[in-house]
Amino acid sequence: MSTPPPPHQPPAGGFGAPQDPPPGGFGAPPPPPAPPAAPQQPPTAPQQPPVPPAAPQQPPTAPQQPPVPPAAPTAPAGPAVPQQAQPAYGYPQPQGYGYPQQGAPGPYGAPTAPMQAAQPLPAPPAGGAGGSSQKKTQLMIIGAAALAVVLIVAGGLWYASGDGGGGGSEPEAKGGSTGASSPAAGAGSEKVPASTKAKPLYNQPSPAPDDIVSVPGSWLTDSVYAKSDIGKVVGYNLVDGGKKWELPFPGEICGAAKHVSDNKTAVLFRAAAPTPENKYPQCTEVGVIDLNAGKLLWQGNAKGTATGDKPADLEEVTLSGQTVAAAGLRGGAAWNLADGKPLWAPKLDADNCHDEGYAGGEALAVIRKCGSIGNQSVLAQSLDPKTGAVTASYKLSEGIEDASIISTKPLVVAADVGKTAKNATGISDLFVIDAKGELKARISTASGNLGGKCSITYVEKCTNIVVGNGKVYVPSIEHQGADPSYPGRTNELLSFDLETGKQTNVKADAGERYTIFPLRMDGPNVIAYKVPPYDKGGQVVSIDGTTMKETLLMQNPAEKASRAIETAYSPEYSEIRYHNGKLFMARTNVRKPYSPGEQEYLFASWTAG
Repeated sequence: MSTPPPPHQPPAGGFGAPQDPPPGGFGAPPPPPAPPAAPQQPPTAPQQPPVPPAAPQQPPTAPQQPPVPPAAPTAPAGPAVPQQAQPAYGYPQPQGYGYPQQGAPGPYGAPTAPMQAAQPLPAPPAGGAGGSSQKKTQLMIIGAAALAVVLIVAGGLWYASGDGGGGGSEPEAKGGSTGASSPAAGAGSEKVPASTKAKPLYNQPSPAPDDIVSVPGSWLTDSVYAKSDIGKVVGYNLVDGGKKWELPFPGEICGAAKHVSDNKTAVLFRAAAPTPENKYPQCTEVGVIDLNAGKLLWQGNAKGTATGDKPADLEEVTLSGQTVAAAGLRGGAAWNLADGKPLWAPKLDADNCHDEGYAGGEALAVIRKCGSIGNQSVLAQSLDPKTGAVTASYKLSEGIEDASIISTKPLVVAADVGKTAKNATGISDLFVIDAKGELKARISTASGNLGGKCSITYVEKCTNIVVGNGKVYVPSIEHQGADPSYPGRTNELLSFDLETGKQTNVKADAGERYTIFPLRMDGPNVIAYKVPPYDKGGQVVSIDGTTMKETLLMQNPAEKASRAIETAYSPEYSEIRYHNGKLFMARTNVRKPYSPGEQEYLFASWTAG
């Protein structure tokens, strides 16, 4: 049996990470934990396992999802809003503004060499083993071991999102809203439905494989909700949730873009299904899906001077306008969205540099590392999406080993400087970088009173923190509510000015016993989800990005059955999509339930109006 490649990044506790509720929903007494089953497939390596609540005063936040165990690293990232078209929603928070302005090129900016062209038909080549990064591999293996200890919570799974539900970047959907009667606050595209009272739409039963299988990726357009499944992506209509199309793949989906461009998105997948001889095929293939038609437009892989005669093993994929970019342990590659024409490929560099990972949205940016292990420089760079040429470059302080990109325009980078992050996992500081590659502002989150998280092994995997309207929006950690008669928990949505780095003097309160998490931007507004107390349904709200005034868009049912399903999805470890009065909450990995007869869902949905 071949040795499995390092697993993907797992969930981190994150600033104010939600704690795990019992399977029956908040308020239900937890059943005795089942004995852990040793996974046959290595689970995703958690950055740090979530801490179970100590004597929760309020039913804890929805359960966290367990890390994905696929052998080949998952690749999250995404497309940007093309030109003036408004792509559909994938991951919440859209990246800010437009394409990066031309700035002075930074060091190590030469575009990479050409790669193997994309294939118009899905005939995947055999996957080859990619290179390895010693540090990343060790982090993943350590995390995988830790996960085996914490996999079972209250007899169920923690569902770890490879894509980060609450805080990913996703451009707005094309077209106007359906069934809307009045606009929400500000100039966003989301309208207040005729009735904000929601009802269940459709719940898709989850597949139940013996081993945990990664199923990252979900996208919401004006006409379809698409969700990855085991070895396939399925499109569902928005009327009753019926299956609209099904697109099979030769192997498991191992990465998914956050963004949608021209109703297209990108996924990473394995070249073949697992076999007894090769249980963990490499994640080498990239493909672009037409979400409305349910067609694979093209597929390809990356070969360059850094990969030898085998395709590169890929971990993350993203979209920016008409460019698809993916990176792995041996560097990055890019293709044209429409036809799969190669734009650049992984290459050997005289300065020992490689692209660690890309972030998309309305611009394209990269975290690049140069030098040898233990003596590396970390650079955050804006790229020309057509050539890969560096248009702006900022070198992070010495001692910073990893960095994440929260926004590409403006370029906002997160890092844990000196391992000083508190509650905000992976984030002690935010760096706002201008179009010339100069530091505009630095925002410290090391006080410990802010929520959100970023991966330490993936570049575009931050949750519960969004950028837009000249600000960064982040929730406070949970704290005791104002009602002394009930020990409820609550929090607020705070904002920081990107020009000055200072916190603004306005905030949005979650409300007694609710906790609020930003999902994405909607023009100058923030779309946020409120986790409910044990006796109510969740809410979706639009928040004016300047005044922080809230407008209710959706109130989910308080009935026990609906609550139990809703609270199984955490805003930090689930894929949450809201658009035009429709809310979808989905897992990013699946496995056979630990409790006989327990019903689990791949995704659940609600509709208002």
